[in-house]
Amino acid sequence: MSIFVRRRFAQGRFDCRKVSAPCCTRVAALFAAPALIGAASLAVPGIAFAGPCSGLGAPITTETRCLTAIQIPGNPLRSFDISWVDADRSEYYLSDRSNSGIDVIDTKSNTFKRTIGGFVGVKLNAAGGVNNNISGPDGVTSHGRWLYAGDGDSTLHVIDLDAPAQSATQQVVSTGGTMRVDEMALTADGTLLLAANNADDPPFATLLAANGDMSASNTHVISRITVDPAIVPPGLGLSLEQPAWEPKTARFYVSIPVIANNPAGCNYGQLPGAITCDGGLLVVDPTALTTASVQIGAFEKKTNTGVVNLSGCGPNGATVGPNGNLLLGCTPQNNPSNTTTLVIKAKNGHSAAIGGVTGSDEVWYCDGDERYYTASSRACGLPGGCPAPLGGAVLGVIDAKTNLLIETIPQSQNSHSVAADSKLNRIYVPQVAPFAVIRAGGDTTTVGAGICGSNNGCVAVYEDGNANVQQVGNH
Repeated sequence: MSIFVRRRFAQGRFDCRKVSAPCCTRVAALFAAPALIGAASLAVPGIAFAGPCSGLGAPITTETRCLTAIQIPGNPLRSFDISWVDADRSEYYLSDRSNSGIDVIDTKSNTFKRTIGGFVGVKLNAAGGVNNNISGPDGVTSHGRWLYAGDGDSTLHVIDLDAPAQSATQQVVSTGGTMRVDEMALTADGTLLLAANNADDPPFATLLAANGDMSASNTHVISRITVDPAIVPPGLGLSLEQPAWEPKTARFYVSIPVIANNPAGCNYGQLPGAITCDGGLLVVDPTALTTASVQIGAFEKKTNTGVVNLSGCGPNGATVGPNGNLLLGCTPQNNPSNTTTLVIKAKNGHSAAIGGVTGSDEVWYCDGDERYYTASSRACGLPGGCPAPLGGAVLGVIDAKTNLLIETIPQSQNSHSVAADSKLNRIYVPQVAPFAVIRAGGDTTTVGAGICGSNNGCVAVYEDGNANVQQVGNH
């Protein structure tokens, strides 16, 4: 067997669809045993899998191809939240509630490294489903050696990635709420962190001093940020979602799924029936937060702060792309009429709608291939539900230069998390285990099992084949 084939398989880049079946079987047999050491049993009795990257979630006609699937040891993936990639460290981090920790994956070898535990894990509601509001870990981000992860008890875990897993957590900082610390963002130098308590009512964000490049942890709260109750009225379960840091304007931008009176007279939950209000974008200047508690109102052009009213978008996800643009993951579960994705320019608020993809939670910009990736699990909020067998969840791929949709690729239901390694142009999408294994919240389609090659759930690895062709041609 050639060294080339061995190396491609070890890197997770060997594509069985391009060779003969005997060759594929031989390569898989050579490498399968080491890959399964320490892993839990992955298959349901009576169900056999040929291997990962098959079926509807691994089309061969798309530019974005499924490379492999990484199995996570321990409990099947019933519940997870946000994920993050540090391309400089070649590491992917997943908030894995099912195993009460942050899973760490090596993006060069596409192998599982460890789980950093100490989180509250999955908490159930009265009906036996996952209560996301008090489960953890949730949001996650990193800078250098320091990783920050929110937990279900309104605490922020500060983790030293250079330390052993059992002693990695250096601080546990309370944000003073009762529900989870959800999504978060760091300034480019890693010294300021904005984290959202989305499930507290009223919701709030916390600005914290973060560790930057320091060798010791000294993370602490600077200020609590709330939104004017005329914009986000309390008592109705309204929330704050994914923040992003935009360096050109030196502002945090935070998605607000629904705001009052946008447009005037709309239903934001104060009336029976469907929500008809659109969302907003909270713009925060961290240098202006000089007191322990700050309330922010409507947008002020002079200071470039406050809540921007959006049109046709109730966003969950937010990510910063090229030229000061932000991609917002609008979703019909916030407002049934929000059926597109929005790009908005941070400097002047000009926006453009992208058709063909909606219902995104986490969204990510990969500057290696200049593409946005959307974890669009929530198109099922559309009237009429989702067609079988696809279930409606997709990985959306958008050209960030033209703001045009390139393609969508089916994913397991509830697959709402995505992150990309911009140096390798690899995209990581965790998959939910099937309904037959985890019941409530499980994937009722065959998509996830086909991608994973197992019934345990997994982290699927995709690659922009077009970008790789360009890279090879440049060498």
